[in-house]
Amino acid sequence: MSARATSRIRPASPIATGQRQIAICNWRDRRHPEGGGSELYIESIAARLAAAGHRVTMMCASVEGEPGDETRDGVHYRRRGTHHTVYLAAAWALLTRRVRADVVIDVQNGVPFLSSVVTRKPVVALVHHVHREQWSIVFGPRAARVGWWVESRLGPMLYRRSRYIAVSEATRRDLAGLGVSPDRITVVHNGTPTLPEPHLGRSPAPRVVVLGRLVPHKHVGIVLAAAAALRERHPDLVVDVVGHGYFEADLRAQAAELDLHDAVIFHGWVDEQTKSDLLAQAWVNAVPSVKEGWGLGVVEAATVGTPSIAFAGAGGLDESIVAGHTGVLVDGDAEEFARELGLLLDDTERRTDLGAAARRRAAMFTWDDAADQVAEILDTAMGRVAVSADAVEPAVSPAA
Repeated sequence: MSARATSRIRPASPIATGQRQIAICNWRDRRHPEGGGSELYIESIAARLAAAGHRVTMMCASVEGEPGDETRDGVHYRRRGTHHTVYLAAAWALLTRRVRADVVIDVQNGVPFLSSVVTRKPVVALVHHVHREQWSIVFGPRAARVGWWVESRLGPMLYRRSRYIAVSEATRRDLAGLGVSPDRITVVHNGTPTLPEPHLGRSPAPRVVVLGRLVPHKHVGIVLAAAAALRERHPDLVVDVVGHGYFEADLRAQAAELDLHDAVIFHGWVDEQTKSDLLAQAWVNAVPSVKEGWGLGVVEAATVGTPSIAFAGAGGLDESIVAGHTGVLVDGDAEEFARELGLLLDDTERRTDLGAAARRRAAMFTWDDAADQVAEILDTAMGRVAVSADAVEPAVSPAA
């Protein structure tokens, strides 16, 4: 999966009271090997805030081969610490005022940066999704319990006076379930990335694309098992796995065990043009993840008219995919996923209709709108504007 998607940057609406120093705590940036949709979200917002004249500093983990300090798209990137110590590095920078801020955006991917403890400045917590299910998938029982306690108990307590940004209604509901007052949570959806015009058209043979990091909770293995089950009906089926991650070796081993050597292509990281071509060739975009905050790959596929299939109840995927209108949501297990994928591959007219509707809906979500909403939330956090949690949400109906 490409980590360097670009698009035209329109400045966010200036914060009403003038330009501000905005500090962002995020555990990695898009130059990180594991950078993905979460990083694209915050960097797209940060660039537009910077274009509006604000001084924006992104604190994130060090990346081998990348400078400790760099300015890109008007945003200063301050890379310190490792995957784990980046939290301490960012907290120390705020505590000692090495990074000055009028307001802080604390991006919480399961673990908060403790910014609400080390600074008296307003803090806005940004949450893509709650990691209840992922902790036990990635870690052992003890570490999973500690991680879930930090996310579900410690975080909401420490940020009890902060406003929250959630990227989907599903995330807002999950946060409310952890005790975060709903009137402090505003939904700001992802924008739809602008991909290059594809050079390739729809493949004459069935192709399924899987786009994202190769980690256990993405459940890419479900698509491999489905491909094995569907090969008798579709002997020329190809699965394009786009992305990289530490779980790739396990997935390659599974593909070999299922005798899918000629049916699965592991592309690794690809540039934007290649990603656009692979999505355009695909008949279906498969998203078997246990949970997503929104599902950026869903709308990326939609821009080239490719419908998606995912599990129902997997967080924001229930919103980025409108069941039966822009894609398919599977209410069942891996076997049911394979069955529904097979039905979709069998029905050209249905895929075409779903893809066309998905393309229309994806066009409704823009990064410019998202940045304007975040700018207003920051204003609210600083006590400059009184805005309800619903006042800045986009007027996009689920099936629009």
